Amino acid sequence: VQLQASGGGLVQAGGSLRLSCTASGLTFRTATIAWFRQAPGKEREFVAATRSSGGTSYYSDSVKGRFTISRDNAKNTVYLQMNNLKPEDTAVCYCAARTYWSVGYYRPDQYNYWGQGTQVTVSS
Repeated sequence: VQLQASGGGLVQAGGSLRLSCTASGLTFRTATIAWFRQAPGKEREFVAATRSSGGTSYYSDSVKGRFTISRDNAKNTVYLQMNNLKPEDTAVCYCAARTYWSVGYYRPDQYNYWGQGTQVTVSS
């Protein structure tokens, strides 16, 4: 299984970015895909997750209302649209996957597969 994350960059506060995570080697339509992020000196934290095709999306309180996770099963790709970015959103963002849904979807240890990370930097 491989996950390829892309789309990070430098943006001013209030700006937007869209991250992409393209997966190969797993049954994408039934997989749970999530985004986590890790800021310097901090633990990796949950951002958003999407269940299998047609399933529900979940968000951390810190991004709810600003970020939107979506998936295109035809392209084996999950997107994270990030709007109204804040300096505290600065982090390396990782996509992660597991074969099926877990009630512990917000925990990094529930995911078998990880992408390489993409840097998001928000300037004030």
